[in-house]
Amino acid sequence: MRVYVPTTLNDLAVAHPEGVLEQSVAYAVTPALREWYVSDDLEELEYAALNRAALSSVRLLAADPKAPRRRVVVAVEVADSAVTPFPGDEYQDQASLGRVVLGGPIRLVKAAAVHADDLDPDVQADVAAAADAVTAADRGDQDAQFTVDGAEDHELLWFATQEIPGLIG
Repeated sequence: MRVYVPTTLNDLAVAHPEGVLEQSVAYAVTPALREWYVSDDLEELEYAALNRAALSSVRLLAADPKAPRRRVVVAVEVADSAVTPFPGDEYQDQASLGRVVLGGPIRLVKAAAVHADDLDPDVQADVAAAADAVTAADRGDQDAQFTVDGAEDHELLWFATQEIPGLIG
């Protein structure tokens, strides 16, 4: 199963020397995500899971004001047995669709790719604004939600795992 692990550049920099990313929450193509998205196209479903992980990365940025304002998601293949459904009602809100719990840390050598925002100042400004607004958006503030959605207008770039040192450097 492919999972998408949200993180930040700061957390990736900490994980890189040891090759282990300590993150327990990820996003994957789950039955609830399939039902909500109403598609049998695995590529589309994985893209939806990636976008949910990117939004989770925004929440991590909100919690770490010193992290560079770039969303980061590590895509990794794991055994189905290494993933369990997130506790509680997965249908609680759209952002929680596809959320899973990982059975242990992620070894970066197993990662398929890293997805991250471009260095474009406009992209970073939109991501920074989203990180500042995500808490208010979660409370139902429509203007804040519009700001958070603005970050989603930017596609994450694909990086090979060998490019991690350049991302965190």
